[in-house]
Amino acid sequence: MPHGHHQQLASVNDPSTIREQLARLRQERGDVTSEPGPDTPCRSDAFDLVVRGAKVMTTAGVVAREIGVTDGTITAVEPLGAGLRGEDILTLADDETLIPGLVDAHVHVNEPGRTDWEGFSSATKAAAAGGVTTILDMPLNSIPSTVNGPALELKQWVAAPQAFVDVGFWGGAVPGNKQYLRELHDAGVFGFKCFLLHSGVDEFPPLDPDELEEYLEVLRTYDALMIVHAEDSRSIDRAPEPEGDVYERFLASRPRGAENLAIAEVIERTRWTGARTHILHLSSSDALPMLRTAKADGLDLTVETCPHYLTLVSEAVPNGSTAYKCCPPIRETSNREQLWQGLVDGTIDYIASDHSPSTLDLKDLENGDFAVAWGGIASVQLGLSVVWTEARRRGLPLEQVIEWMAGRPAERLRLRSKGRIALGYDADLAVFAPDDAFVVDAGTLHHKNPLTPYHQKALSGVVRRTFVRGTEVDYVTPHGRLIRRGID
Repeated sequence: MPHGHHQQLASVNDPSTIREQLARLRQERGDVTSEPGPDTPCRSDAFDLVVRGAKVMTTAGVVAREIGVTDGTITAVEPLGAGLRGEDILTLADDETLIPGLVDAHVHVNEPGRTDWEGFSSATKAAAAGGVTTILDMPLNSIPSTVNGPALELKQWVAAPQAFVDVGFWGGAVPGNKQYLRELHDAGVFGFKCFLLHSGVDEFPPLDPDELEEYLEVLRTYDALMIVHAEDSRSIDRAPEPEGDVYERFLASRPRGAENLAIAEVIERTRWTGARTHILHLSSSDALPMLRTAKADGLDLTVETCPHYLTLVSEAVPNGSTAYKCCPPIRETSNREQLWQGLVDGTIDYIASDHSPSTLDLKDLENGDFAVAWGGIASVQLGLSVVWTEARRRGLPLEQVIEWMAGRPAERLRLRSKGRIALGYDADLAVFAPDDAFVVDAGTLHHKNPLTPYHQKALSGVVRRTFVRGTEVDYVTPHGRLIRRGID
């Protein structure tokens, strides 16, 4: 890469440049507060909202309950028939279950800089429509990347007036930004993301394993979490080239060995440093035994996988269907089965969407060339239905799915008031009809570019209504808030 290009990329993430950009934008928009103000407190003895239903998913299971909400918080959980009074009353239909809003810890919103790929308005509407009430935004593919304090401030300023659900942020860990990690941590990011190979965008370069260890040593001193895209660049450099429209060629270009090697590096560097780490979007079931061992050894290591790895299989990807391209890739049926086993036995901690859309042009739909197409799957609106469809086929209960998609991510992220329907928790709720069904139409989804590998697939489970802190999402007026680590 030419020296001048390196300088150009560095300037994109330069703190002083970003501060100037933010000051200019603030002036153009006028004085806008960084976050929506608090709701007006309830002035009567009635709750703001009461939800009544025969099927409410509480910490005691799915039971008949009445839920009372005051100022966005669950302030009563009583047996059905208790007669709680509310300004608004919602009575569930017989086929509806009240579930806690999902926590999606892995969403690429891309704004500012690549807003034509996705933006905060469209992404958070899509999230709400899928029962997701909290998202954590990745530090790429926005420009600038979230690799220093001013970049985070810019992203928060852009997000605040557009958020239909609550939004938190990851910081980035890239070569040369070690000095900014603490300021990002103190500003409330939930942890730091790094890659062990090229990220796909030049302004977010990878760490090598020794740099990873160096950064882990720093993060350990203030108990920060490092989340890792674990694929080994050397393995992929030596793998076959992926050109063409045949999915098998692309699959061979991102071998399981690349993932396995990188995960082994993360495990050992975690062991040596005593840091907190997390493996993103696990696709290789080969890695499960060593992850199991690492956990048994007491390492503070967690693992996520994604709906596409749990449902789609490489054998069924049509030639040229670049909507299915993601990295690491969708693998074979036998691999999928073992990932489910890893979820059930607890080796994999939770499920996140890795919603990573792009423009249709970048998906190279005309040629269907897997080497050229952007790698990323748009699924934040569909994750619950996709996973539930597959889980119920396997005889797994809805409570387990919600634990994987709400309770456990909230715990790992230390979101103390998210992921459960319980006293003192935020009234982040979704009305879900598990036995209802629909056929996916990509053109009707809220995310910005109408492309998803689930197009025309029949799915079970319909999200009928979503509430964020007790306010129903109407897809017109944003009521979401920006959240910080430890303050949600």
